[in-house]
Amino acid sequence: MNNAGLLVDRRLDAGHGDKVAIRCAGESVTYTQLHDAICRVGNVLEGLGVGREDRVLMILDDSPTFPALFLGAMRAGAVPAPVSFLDTTENFAHYARDSYAKLIVAEDALVQRLPPGTMPRSRFEALLAESPGDRAPADTHRDDMAFWLFSGGSTGFPKGVVHLHHDIEYTCETYAKEILRIQEHDVTFSSTKLYHAYGLGNNLTFPYWVGATTVLRPGRPDPRGLLETAAAERPSLFFSVPTLYGAMVNLEDASTFDLGSVRMCVSAAEPLAPEVLRRWQQCFGLDIVDGIGSTELLHIYCSNRPGDVRPGTSGKPVPGYELVLLDEVHTPVADGQVGNLWVRGDSALAYYWHQHEKTKAAIRGDLFFTGDRYRVNEQGDYVYEGRADDMIKVGGLWASPIEIENALVEHPRVLEAAAVGVDADYTTRVKAFVIARGDPGDDGLVAELQAWCKERLRRYEYPHFIEFVDDLPKTPTGKIQRYKLRA
Repeated sequence: MNNAGLLVDRRLDAGHGDKVAIRCAGESVTYTQLHDAICRVGNVLEGLGVGREDRVLMILDDSPTFPALFLGAMRAGAVPAPVSFLDTTENFAHYARDSYAKLIVAEDALVQRLPPGTMPRSRFEALLAESPGDRAPADTHRDDMAFWLFSGGSTGFPKGVVHLHHDIEYTCETYAKEILRIQEHDVTFSSTKLYHAYGLGNNLTFPYWVGATTVLRPGRPDPRGLLETAAAERPSLFFSVPTLYGAMVNLEDASTFDLGSVRMCVSAAEPLAPEVLRRWQQCFGLDIVDGIGSTELLHIYCSNRPGDVRPGTSGKPVPGYELVLLDEVHTPVADGQVGNLWVRGDSALAYYWHQHEKTKAAIRGDLFFTGDRYRVNEQGDYVYEGRADDMIKVGGLWASPIEIENALVEHPRVLEAAAVGVDADYTTRVKAFVIARGDPGDDGLVAELQAWCKERLRRYEYPHFIEFVDDLPKTPTGKIQRYKLRA
């Protein structure tokens, strides 16, 4: 099994080579042209001495070069390892060192920040133009190492997540087929970049699997630019994250953007606040199908369904995945109780590279520990209660930061909020960091928000302290970094 062959060669075998695979910055790339570029990459890598299972570190923005290099490396039997082009120089050095990368291909502007031997994208593309455009896929096994992704974590360097060749097909046949119901006529557009597991499925593996068209947008994913691109490129499947959905709908002229082509909006990466969903529905007349996934499982494994969106929940397990809630001694929790979420599904990582102890802690047989805490409501929907290390214990009782944040965002003066536990008077109290609409002024808004939360939450959950901020620390994919707020 070789994913490069599975995803693109069969499009040509079906006679669809002239179909547009990629639209990006005014440029169109057909499946025949993409296949040609993938083969050229394989030949270039061979000429550069990159062999079977050698790592190729990719520090690239979204452009046609990304899928060509990602799939071309796998076609040659090498292992692509994409990372964010917005990451730190320190992390770039870690990725290169930890992966033993044989080659690094990066955006031209980043080359001066990277180890010697890095290939600028412009030079790499010049090599492609000189290379023959035909190459058979390497005879890789379905259980061979295929590609790496990197998982962030609250502390320390990101961990290398090792995925196998069969993992991509599994996500295409489960989430993409059963939830998205993606078809050849679809056009996909994702605010999350291709280096991330969510974006990789949204805008590469899923559309290529069925021969759909993708829209790539280089640059930072700013709210206005995303709406402009969606209105201009007319996608049918629109993927983003809660932070950006909130930022887009908070634009004063958001309703002027035409999203009439979109048949389904999808959200992941962190829970979607019911208030953000309500505002989006009111503005665009569209639901957002929220779900939860992870880098380790490669995509979404629990999701709401089109036409059956349950606000404040992550929906039900995706066909092909089994979810289990266990307590701290790995015993199933009682109905309705909060437990640690474990997932079973054949797209799960093989292991964390150079992280033997963390691998053992995260994998028990064929179950993977997500680090998330959930409960199942009476309707069978999974309700997120926070990360295991984000839960707040107040007076011996557990408080979910998600519930506190959702309550705050429902207030008309609140744009975004994050809640953490802090030490105060020899005990733990809740502190909320709030981005407010307009000038928060004096302490009047603090008291108003506290009273608002007392009416909607259990008494001990209301924020004892509120600090107004201009922004919140987030990962490149939009997840709030609560550990930075605690610090």
